[in-house]
Amino acid sequence: MQKRRLGRTSLEITPIVFGGNVLGWTVDEKHAFDLLDRFVAAGFNTIDTADSYSRWVPGNKGGESETIIGNWLAARRNRSEVIIATKVASEMGEGKAGLAPAYIEAAVEDSLRRLRTDVIDLYQSHWHDPLVPYADTLGAYQRLIEKGKVRFIGASNHTADQLRDALDTAAAQGLPRYESIQPSYNLYDRSTFEGPLRDLCIEREVGAITYYGLAKGFLSGKYRSADDLGKGPRSSGVADYLNERGYRILAALDAVALDLGARPAEVALAWLIAQPGVVAPIASATNAEQLLAFSRAAELSLSPDHLRQLDEASA
Repeated sequence: MQKRRLGRTSLEITPIVFGGNVLGWTVDEKHAFDLLDRFVAAGFNTIDTADSYSRWVPGNKGGESETIIGNWLAARRNRSEVIIATKVASEMGEGKAGLAPAYIEAAVEDSLRRLRTDVIDLYQSHWHDPLVPYADTLGAYQRLIEKGKVRFIGASNHTADQLRDALDTAAAQGLPRYESIQPSYNLYDRSTFEGPLRDLCIEREVGAITYYGLAKGFLSGKYRSADDLGKGPRSSGVADYLNERGYRILAALDAVALDLGARPAEVALAWLIAQPGVVAPIASATNAEQLLAFSRAAELSLSPDHLRQLDEASA
């Protein structure tokens, strides 16, 4: 499977990243082991998670996803074959949040312990922290890199201005720079990434690893009306897509999928893979059929006419 270089790093990642947000939420450890086994067996190599996954589930406290991934890595003894990306900054209770150096240096130890590894390949700032200067945050990351606990750093949910300021600070002060950015991006939600943020990523060689690639499941085609809501734990967020534009996008996905003998979800992911500036979309899976869609999407070739049809429908 073709791999893509992430930013200016030595990391070569496959065209779809496994979204670990479902682990410890809708996927228990036993099922997670099976899904992760199938994911790497299909040729994929990158798993994304965060220390806060899945703190929103009643009874959870955060770290559940990292713990499951760590147990899987230990059981399979395949750490060298997998790229692990995780994040820091989200609320973890008792004032544990943000990007202050002392907190980063404590939080990374917790993530390393849960992941049962000595090093995190990509450590990402989950959110911008307006209370902490970029130089302080990047300085903390530099110390982690020097200690061999982190290989590269990235950012998530940063605007173009925030990312630019961080990159400029890194360049001016000789600090490590964000090599990746995680924005929300899909055929329906295009404005967050397209425009200044994408232009900056291309100009500065920052790789985009996008999330919500299927618009919370809407672009899979299983939600066609309000009657379909309630089909899954994430369906409450789909209602906003049930409008004229959303139906127009689904119609285009259906048409392209029919032409290619594919499924709408596969086409939606293939569209993302083909977008300028995107290194790989993140996609979550809760069953083997969804994982099979990852493989099909990675191999799907959309023609210029297909891309134009989808772009016009989602304009």
